[in-house]
Amino acid sequence: MAEQTAARLWATRGLYVAISLVILFFSILPLHTLPRYWAGPDLLLALTLTWSLRKRRAVPILVVAAVALLADLMLGRPPGLWAAILVIGSEWLKSHARQLRDQSFATEWLTVATLIVLMALAYRITLAMTVTQMPPMGLYVMQVVATIAIYPLVVGVSHVVFGIRKAQPGDLESMGRQRA
Repeated sequence: MAEQTAARLWATRGLYVAISLVILFFSILPLHTLPRYWAGPDLLLALTLTWSLRKRRAVPILVVAAVALLADLMLGRPPGLWAAILVIGSEWLKSHARQLRDQSFATEWLTVATLIVLMALAYRITLAMTVTQMPPMGLYVMQVVATIAIYPLVVGVSHVVFGIRKAQPGDLESMGRQRA
C-alpha cells in the first residue's frame, strides 16, 4: 500500500514536470514573426500555484526551483530571480493551504491573485533596483491580469483531467499523514 502511494506521488511529480516542459516548449516556439502587442497568461505560474495549493507534496521545493530555473534560462529572464520568487510564493501558499482548504473558491482565487500581484511587484522592483531592462509595463500588467483570469480554468483542468483536488480534512495518505 505504501509503495503504491509513493509510486503515485512520484508519478504526480513527473506529471507536473512533464506539463511544465510542454508549457515551456510552446512558450519558446517561434509562432509569430512580428512583435506582439498583447501578453498571454503565465501558465507555468498558474499551474505551480494550483498544484502547490491543492497537492502540496506533488510539487516539492527542489522540483519547483528546477522547473522555474529552466524557465528562466529558456525564456531569457535573469537566471534565478523569478525562480526564487516562484519558490517563495509557492512555499507560502503551501504553508497556508490548510487555512484555505475550508474557504470558498472565491477566497482561494483572491488569495492567489494577491500573491501573483505581490510576486510580480517583487520581480519588477528587483529588476528596477538592479537597473535591468524590463518588459513594458502595459504588457506586464496584461500578463498578470491574464494569469489571474486563467487561474480558475487551470484549477478546473487540473481537477477534471489530472484529479488534482483540494484536500479534505479526512484525507489521509500512507503512514497516517494528511494529504493536504
